[in-house]
Amino acid sequence: MKELIIATKNEGKMKDFKRLFDPLEIKVSSLLDLAEPIDDIEETGTTFEENAAIKAEAICEKFNIPVIADDSGIEIDALQGAPGVYSARYAGEEKDDKANLEKVLTEMENVPQAERTGRFVCVLAIAQPGKQTVFKRGECEGTIGYQAIGKNGFGYDPIFYPTGSSKTMAEMTPEEKNHISHRKKALDKMENWVKQL
Repeated sequence: MKELIIATKNEGKMKDFKRLFDPLEIKVSSLLDLAEPIDDIEETGTTFEENAAIKAEAICEKFNIPVIADDSGIEIDALQGAPGVYSARYAGEEKDDKANLEKVLTEMENVPQAERTGRFVCVLAIAQPGKQTVFKRGECEGTIGYQAIGKNGFGYDPIFYPTGSSKTMAEMTPEEKNHISHRKKALDKMENWVKQL
């Protein structure tokens, strides 16, 4: 594995992947680096694993080199695991972070503190030509607050308190967040896997 494609157009995610693969001398390209534009791939799966695999396998088939795709979101126990794979579009198709947050807070209005548990989930799928797709899953457990607090991060960060922290993810510095995040945990598992290769 000398080069691979990361199935993302997100600069922030690419920084994380470059940090991981540069020391291993593996060249990584994002979807923005490719010669031909890639249309958004419809995620029709019902699990993070299915969605990550759909993206990774479609692009792997097209370019015939290994591809890593991720799917992530938040699962809230009191909402039977919702928003889950619909995290980005929970309040509607147009991916509005603020509307998504407000919808969750409204649905959680009468849920007592002890039952406000949930987790951020990140699943990385590694598709390789002619091989079975491999999955690495990272989770960050925590609780859901009663209001949005903090200016950093994105998505559901302002209402999520990681276990053992008195700060929401949105009150943490990027360094603090990256140290405990679901993506970091999935990337760590991926790093171990790549080194074994």
